[in-house]
Order: sequence, then C-alpha cells, then structure tokens
Amino acid sequence: MEKNKNLKSELYQTMLPIAVIIPAYNEEAAISSLMDELNEHVPLIDVIVINDGSVDDTAALARKKDAIVLDLPFNLGVGGAVQVGLKYAYERGYQFVVRIDGDGQHPPSEIPKLIYAIKNGEADLIIGSRFIGERSYASTPLRWIGIKLLAIFLSIICRSRVTDPASGFWIMNRKLMYYFAHDYPTEYPEPEAIALLRRYGYNFREESIMFRPRTTGRSSIQIWGTFYYAVKVGLALLVNRIRPIDPRFEKANVKDII
Repeated sequence: MEKNKNLKSELYQTMLPIAVIIPAYNEEAAISSLMDELNEHVPLIDVIVINDGSVDDTAALARKKDAIVLDLPFNLGVGGAVQVGLKYAYERGYQFVVRIDGDGQHPPSEIPKLIYAIKNGEADLIIGSRFIGERSYASTPLRWIGIKLLAIFLSIICRSRVTDPASGFWIMNRKLMYYFAHDYPTEYPEPEAIALLRRYGYNFREESIMFRPRTTGRSSIQIWGTFYYAVKVGLALLVNRIRPIDPRFEKANVKDII
C-alpha cells in the first residue's frame, strides 16, 4: 500500500497527458464501481469508455461518473473498440494510454505501477502479467496449459519473453499509439498486437500485476475452448509473419510524425 502511495505521488509531480480507455459491452453491473475506483486511485487521468453497441445502461452510468463516452452504433468487438479509443486518444494529444477491461478484473490501484514502468522510455508497451511475480490469479489447469503454450510460441516468434499473451491490462506510448490507431488486430487483438508491434520495430516488456476475478459476466473462452483459441491464434500469428510491412508505421519512421 505504501509503495503504491509513493508511486502515485512521484507520478503526479511529472504528470504527462494520460488516458485510460475501457472497451465496454453491456457492463452496467460493473462500470459504476470501476469508475469509482479510477477516481480514487488515478483521479488526474481522463477516462474514455468506448460503448461497444451496448443495449443496457453502460453508457449512461459511465457518463454519470464523468467519463468521456464514445458510442459505437453497433458491436465491433474488443479489437475494434480498442482501436477507436486509441485513435481518439492519439488525435487529442495524449502521451500514454492505459487499457483496462470493463468487467472489474483489472484493479485501477495497479495503474500507477504501469505508468511508472513506462516512464523510463525503455519499452513502447508495458503488459500487466498475471503469471510473473506474486501470483494473484487462479486459473484452471487446462486454461493455464493453453495460455502457456501460446506464450511459448509467441515468445519464440517475438524473440522476447511473454508470459501472459491474453492480458488486456497494459500501457503504451504515443509512438505505438500512432501505429495502432491506424492498424489494430480485431479477431485476436492481444497476442496479435504483440507479434505485430515487434515486426514494426517496437518493444515491450511485462510487469507483475495483481489481477482479480471478474465481478460480472464470464469469459468468452471456456475451458476446452482455450485450446481451440490457442490453435487459431497460432495460425493467425503465422499468417501475420508473411504479411507485408507498411513502412509508414515502422518505429524508425514515426519519430517525425508524432
């Protein structure tokens, strides 16, 4: 607790424009309490909720808590919603963007740790991992094996260690924001994004983060579906290896644009 307090104090002394983006689809049961936590732990950071075609009160409840709400006319899925948030944040000059889920499993109290980790400029993306450091996340054996296999494969093709390829809790800098605002994977966004950014010359590292069980709903990837997901993602990653590189978005060419 004292460590997090010191991190927040140091961050606010040199605060740069930072936004939190939250892709949200029918999250009325969790969004209000999540916004309260954000206001408590990172009160100086703008919160952008991408309402991904929700048919419940997600958008109204987020606005009531003073979030910036972007309403999509229909459900794009997580990848499409995240890209909308990144494009909005880039065009409005934010220097860093934190991404969390709307279901409550990413504690806002951990956000200062991610901000602190990216401030030294050594990485373009900091990924919050459930599987390094002190373990706070319980997973079924089958799900853990599926994630582990995908992590090993992704580590090989990226030539950098990956322990949590499905983590949706991360922070990125403005250079990477520029690239992903223009081109972000939609079907398997988290692992594909890691593979793509490496091909374009960006780098990443993981930070130990405390996760918690989702407060509402359930994962779209069920126990045996984890293996099916891992196989499909593996095939998608292989296809991405032969996808032509667009030089406009390579890290070496972005420095004069941002």
